[in-house]
Amino acid sequence: MRDNSKRVSAAADPAPQAVAPDASALNFATPTEFVGLPSKGRYYPEGHPLHGQDTIEIKFMTARDEDILTSPTLLKKGLAIDRFLQSVIINKSINVDTLFSGDKNAIVISSRINGFGADYTTKLSCPACQTTVQNSFDLSEVLMYGGDDYGEYDIAPTDVGTFIITLPKTGADVEVRLLTSKDENELAAMMQQKKKKKALETNLTDQLRKVVVSINGVTDQRSLNQFIMNLPAFDSRYLRAAYLKAVPGMDMKQDFTCENCGFEQEVDIPMTVDFFWSNK
Repeated sequence: MRDNSKRVSAAADPAPQAVAPDASALNFATPTEFVGLPSKGRYYPEGHPLHGQDTIEIKFMTARDEDILTSPTLLKKGLAIDRFLQSVIINKSINVDTLFSGDKNAIVISSRINGFGADYTTKLSCPACQTTVQNSFDLSEVLMYGGDDYGEYDIAPTDVGTFIITLPKTGADVEVRLLTSKDENELAAMMQQKKKKKALETNLTDQLRKVVVSINGVTDQRSLNQFIMNLPAFDSRYLRAAYLKAVPGMDMKQDFTCENCGFEQEVDIPMTVDFFWSNK
């Protein structure tokens, strides 16, 4: 008789078990980086998350962030960049509206670099021949300006994050503050409204009304508006130029050579609608 005691029936073999994919293998932490702030946190009020902070942590751009930047609804409302920045900033207690414009630009440039690289190719008009040409800029070469080189301008910082600029003609002491992202958005909306209504554009005085806090200690807005409207042109130009010296930001000037006429000059890097998409 055949001894079957040591035989194992095929039917008795356990069925192979399907191994479930390890979903945890798809989980990873989005890289982050610390971006230097031109303001170094010096002018944010006490209690602001960036008060006294010289850097801000942001995450690298993701596919979801690209959706924000290309959202037709957000683009139409002019909200795409701010929503994008709110998404990439790690500390959610920081409101984009309260960012100083120079700090906001630093975050935008760093995000553009970590998302699409430092090479930025865009169209611009040659100042000499007016031909529209393509030019490439290297965003990694953009430097921070701390707003601390006053040169020949009479500028004195205050203890409350503002500046006193003494005007050469009227001798007035004009106290100014830094523009925030919210301020710039309001100025842009005001400009668009005037264009739609074909009204007289008053961009220069509108900006001065935003930044001027007091004049010779007077803070009444009606009096300030009257002074600004009647400010001698020499003092107006001086005030605007001095303000730019005091404002921390990004030095957006780089060399430009026109491929059509050979004209060479430093130009401001234009942050146009294709800023995030020129390499797509």
